[in-house]
Amino acid sequence: MTGANSFQVSGYGPERAGWARLFARDSVARRLDWPILLAALVLSVIGSLLVFSATRNRTEINQGDPYYFLLRHLMNTGIGIALMIGTIWLGHRMLRTAVPILYGVSVFLILLVLTPLGSTVNGAHSWIVLGGGFSLQPSEFVKITIILGMAMLLAARVDAGDKQYPDHRTVVQALGLAAVPMAIVMLMPDLGSVMVMVVIVLGVLLASGASNRWVLGLIGTGAIGAVAVWQLGVLDEYQINRFAAFANPELDPAGVGYNTNQARIAIGSGGLTGAGLFNGSQTTGQFVPEQQTDFVFTVAGEELGFVGAGFIILLLGVVLWRACRIARDTPDLYGTVVAAGIVAWFAFQSFENIGMTLGIMPVTGLPLPFVSYGGSSMFAVWIAVGLLQSITVQRPMSA
Repeated sequence: MTGANSFQVSGYGPERAGWARLFARDSVARRLDWPILLAALVLSVIGSLLVFSATRNRTEINQGDPYYFLLRHLMNTGIGIALMIGTIWLGHRMLRTAVPILYGVSVFLILLVLTPLGSTVNGAHSWIVLGGGFSLQPSEFVKITIILGMAMLLAARVDAGDKQYPDHRTVVQALGLAAVPMAIVMLMPDLGSVMVMVVIVLGVLLASGASNRWVLGLIGTGAIGAVAVWQLGVLDEYQINRFAAFANPELDPAGVGYNTNQARIAIGSGGLTGAGLFNGSQTTGQFVPEQQTDFVFTVAGEELGFVGAGFIILLLGVVLWRACRIARDTPDLYGTVVAAGIVAWFAFQSFENIGMTLGIMPVTGLPLPFVSYGGSSMFAVWIAVGLLQSITVQRPMSA
């Protein structure tokens, strides 16, 4: 006998039969990559506590409600998880067919930012205000469409068996696809997001098996381009000041270097185990600006100490480790490239965010994945987790 009846014959009632089906070897729940899922959930929970600690006393931004940012962070996390579930249900292969539509929508949204509908936050004109205290940062979703679009182009002929590696023409097409939204984002200007996108492009090319000459050429071109951007005055004054403060931490400690100096003081004061959650003097005294978003890691360093901050890094490492395994074990190039692009994205953005609080990277305004406050970022990283889970779920099972 098969189905639920077989469970009843074996001594299982209908309820236990349902649980058995849910966790059967070929079920979606059983095939999910649980380490990634659990690590991301714990990071989001820790992030909610850090955001609450950083904003509960800041009446100038929390509208007099100490739970204002906490509740929104939890709501953003819940929406992000729903988007992950929807992504798993659709599947990365279904989304592959929708790449032209997704790409067109993402480009349209970042173009809207350059219209009067766009809003400036911290010097970057990269937001669309939706009203009711909510806003959208389209550049976060461009990261996903660049990954999916480049993966679709680079893997098309390889997965069809026509080619062993992407040819030069295909690489040019993939680079052109990525260049359009990157150029628009640079006009905002949102240098931090562009830096992430450049790393994503490099990671995707490396994973696709494209000629190393392309990777080396892009690195060289990027270096020349960075010098040209600096010399031609393309960067805004606030961006130049951030790089100047990075090169010389003692430069204008009460002005441009204030954020990084206060961040290092907060992290250094935490010691091994920290001052205790909600007990950090730098956090309570509101000395670190943008602490719920760009500098949320300083709350962890001060209040949870080296142990707590190290635990956050460990959890991010678990996500990256499992994503690398997914990229390695996926039989089709499309899935490998998508997973590798997500690895490049998460790895660089995490390093940049934590690095800027420690003074080893320039301040660029990038959030810490799963931890920083911000709906657009939270939605994007959970969609990325959904893509990773979809790749895992749809991977052929071994005998």
